[in-house]
Amino acid sequence: MKLVILAGGYGTRISEETKIKPKPLIKIGNKPIIWHLMKIYSTFGIKEFIICVGYKGYMIREQLAKYQKTEDWNIKFVNTGLHTMTGGRVKKIKKYLDRDKNFCLTYGDGLSNVNIKKLIKFHLDKNKIATLTAVKYKNPKGVLSINKTLNVNSIKEKPIEYINGGFFVLSTKIFKYLKNDKSIFEKDCLPALSKNNQLLAFKHDGFWACMDTLREKKELNSLWKSKKCDWKIW
Repeated sequence: MKLVILAGGYGTRISEETKIKPKPLIKIGNKPIIWHLMKIYSTFGIKEFIICVGYKGYMIREQLAKYQKTEDWNIKFVNTGLHTMTGGRVKKIKKYLDRDKNFCLTYGDGLSNVNIKKLIKFHLDKNKIATLTAVKYKNPKGVLSINKTLNVNSIKEKPIEYINGGFFVLSTKIFKYLKNDKSIFEKDCLPALSKNNQLLAFKHDGFWACMDTLREKKELNSLWKSKKCDWKIW
């Protein structure tokens, strides 16, 4: 099975770093986060990668070329445009999956110790179009429950909730739900799949983290330095 990595965005929420390089190249230790991500998947035998590049895509090509031979990876870079939305980027790689019935998809800035083998088996057994990995996330803010008369029924202070952690497995039937470059995978495609009863959640209660901010970058580097990096399964 192939892995498609969304790595073409501007990464505006961590612009202190992305002014000079794309977010997937921000380093944890001495390797870019996208390398860590690819190591996770290759541990489970997935070594064919389709990388959707856009913003400063040439830098991703140059960096990963250094690892392609030593890691025994087969990498296909696809220029999906500077302003293309996430769903549009996926749509543009359709022709590279003509012989596949299913494929993996993830973002270029998230790490986890999710068991990819079990995730794929879950998806295939359930025979739906899409499976996302639901991960536990501690909401940094309080959440209000408000009724129709605007009374606050309850206040949950920093609740732990399940969110979409990426790490998808998708049937190639997904392309019917992707219209054009402006299609947003999370806002257009996933709700439509849910409405049609074609979206499942694989619950993962282990480690998950993304790198959206400088604080999260520092946290991931601290874990790596202290050798408490649960995503390092290789």
